Amino acid sequence: MDESQRRAWPWLGTGPLWMPRAARVAADDAAEPGGDRGGQGDASAAWESLRREVSGCELCSLCATRTQTVFGVGREHARCLIIGEAPGAEEDRRGEPFVGRAGELLDLMIGAIGHDRQRDVFIANVLKCRPPDNRDPAGEEVVRCQPFLVRQVELIAPVVIVALGRFAAQSLLSTDASIASLRGRAQSYRSGEREIPVVVTYHPAYLLRTPLDKAKAWRDLCLVAEILNAAPAGQ
Repeated sequence: MDESQRRAWPWLGTGPLWMPRAARVAADDAAEPGGDRGGQGDASAAWESLRREVSGCELCSLCATRTQTVFGVGREHARCLIIGEAPGAEEDRRGEPFVGRAGELLDLMIGAIGHDRQRDVFIANVLKCRPPDNRDPAGEEVVRCQPFLVRQVELIAPVVIVALGRFAAQSLLSTDASIASLRGRAQSYRSGEREIPVVVTYHPAYLLRTPLDKAKAWRDLCLVAEILNAAPAGQ
């Protein structure tokens, strides 16, 4: 039991999820800078190039209204990739996804399964720029921005992807299916030659408005933990 789990359980209305962590921690330590996870010099250059592309992107009209792009944060070789919809006003101002109350709840959700926002996951959005007035992303905006997210998935090569909310799930999985029909089992996202499990769950902002669904979100988090625990330690 660690402090992040103690803080998370009251918010989620859950008890502990006991999970073996020694192998995962050892693998994470081996993948830290100074270790080797398949040519880190090349990967660092690829990340830097992608960051420059995103920051200077003018492929859709959102470039005219943004304060800055929101690339994503976290571990660049995370085993878990978390994907949301688009930046809001505070994210646009700070250049970081999931800040404010929704971000705090997401941190607690991550902590509830024994993980840390900075060390264990990477967090990104489908769109890298804020739609004005927090409106839903337009189809053209998603199409223009999609290659950036595709490249992030390729570089991270996660064990599992968590899609937060209807829009993120539908965009990632190319479907118009409802959250209810996508939850409860792992979906699949193809990245190159890999099929990556995708766990669909509720957006933290929705859970703040509808706390009764936190129990469902907890079951989704348990599925994420099961997938991570079942994966080989070096993955």
